[in-house]
Amino acid sequence: MSDLQQQNSQFTVLIVDDDDEIRYSLGRVLGSRGYQIDTASSGEAGIEKVKSGPAPDLIFMDIRMGGITGLETLQHMRSINSNLQIILMTAFGTAQTAIEAMKFGAYDYVMKPFDPEKVLSLAAAAINATRDLKSVSKSSKKVNSEDYKEGIVGNSAAMQEVFKIIGQVAASDATVLVTGESGTGKELIANCINQHSLRSGGPFTAVNCAAIPENLIESELFGHEKGSFTGATAQRIGKFEHCDRGTIFLDEIGDMALATQTKILRVLQDGEIQRVGGSETIKVNVRVIAATNKDLEKMVQEKEFREDLYYRLNVFRIRVPSLRERVEDIPDIVDYMLQKLVKERKAKATRLSDEAMATLVHYPWPGNVRELGNVVYHSAVVAQGDIILMKDLPDTLLKSGEGSVAVTDPAVPSAVAAPESKPLTASATPPAMPGETRPPMDLPDAGLIMGDTLQSSFDTIYEKVKEREGKRILSYIEKEMIQRAVSDTGGNQARAADILGITRNTLKKRLDEYATEGD
Repeated sequence: MSDLQQQNSQFTVLIVDDDDEIRYSLGRVLGSRGYQIDTASSGEAGIEKVKSGPAPDLIFMDIRMGGITGLETLQHMRSINSNLQIILMTAFGTAQTAIEAMKFGAYDYVMKPFDPEKVLSLAAAAINATRDLKSVSKSSKKVNSEDYKEGIVGNSAAMQEVFKIIGQVAASDATVLVTGESGTGKELIANCINQHSLRSGGPFTAVNCAAIPENLIESELFGHEKGSFTGATAQRIGKFEHCDRGTIFLDEIGDMALATQTKILRVLQDGEIQRVGGSETIKVNVRVIAATNKDLEKMVQEKEFREDLYYRLNVFRIRVPSLRERVEDIPDIVDYMLQKLVKERKAKATRLSDEAMATLVHYPWPGNVRELGNVVYHSAVVAQGDIILMKDLPDTLLKSGEGSVAVTDPAVPSAVAAPESKPLTASATPPAMPGETRPPMDLPDAGLIMGDTLQSSFDTIYEKVKEREGKRILSYIEKEMIQRAVSDTGGNQARAADILGITRNTLKKRLDEYATEGD
């Protein structure tokens, strides 16, 4: 028995189909890889097996059977165990079939007649998801959402410094400048300052200066008189006047035009505004909190931002750290987000597998907390049970090649895509999969590279390249090295990429190419 077969022998695959030949043929293909095979001839019998025995690690099930259908059986099975990995089989690949299969929580579906490599590749990926499920930590700490009413989650040293400054400035009326990358949560910081201030009972208004056209922003902030410009059919109260005795948050103030900056400076200096088209001076008592992701100091030097306004805004400065600077907060942030989604009935998933969480922790997050929130929402929606697995994370995250770290059981290989092959027949012999020893194509000396010195091996290889038609030997050597590295690391792509000195994204791209090659 090969290493791969021995590793797979700990996994049970249940095949549910009313066709004896399908159960035999599919069982033979999967059994050849070492999986333990169990069968059921109807949906009802499959449900009983799920109820009575230990849960199978993977289920292949026909959609059209005598008795209850595969989709009905799928729903029954998942009501018993929401984390079952079920692959449906059908000879009719309609849009409705695909939509309903995924809607009811199928891992995937395959078409009849079967492609053995497709079956084995899907089985390996689904078993990998099962292994991912088993990696979920039992002792993961849960945050108490009541402790984070402002929505700011973080116990890192960087965030503790932010909280300290908020505590120092909140009770005053001092102007605050909040800086940091886009998506770090600057508006949450501003709202938190307001909630802990003496003005918390007054109005709080957020204005995105970058989202309002330059010719309208003065009217938005200061209001206008009737007839002051085309379309001004009535008097309008501006944001500053509306926020009297409260707080206004000017987000992206670095995008504000110089002319408007002058009027903001007057508000800060004198506490006075004038509506557009008006002559009356109006006193306002407003606290200003501003935010930007731009370098205001550089803009001042380049005369793109008023120096006097900069100093008026920068009385107290709070720099919000990027998510990369506080990765230890990611598990708590994710937990908080999932609790919120569940409470709002937008998703059911409540936690992540260890490998999925490790991927989130090691990803660089250029979009910061905002991007993390989008990823968590996406993953929670597509998750089939209450646990988010690696397969539920967005493809863009997994294909980034940045920080996707596998947390694997050394005894269990990760799924490796297999090349395409011919449709399955009852007598078909499954082709070799990555992880098994394969005879080299027609390379004259299979032990060449491991034999003589490295230099002489290169000399010999180069001579063979010149003699052979085309350059297939080069691609073969690359493919052989990649497959050996994947096999040697038990399918751990992160470790294999490290051994080969390439990024995981490059490794995955090569494996995807091998999966689409013809025989």
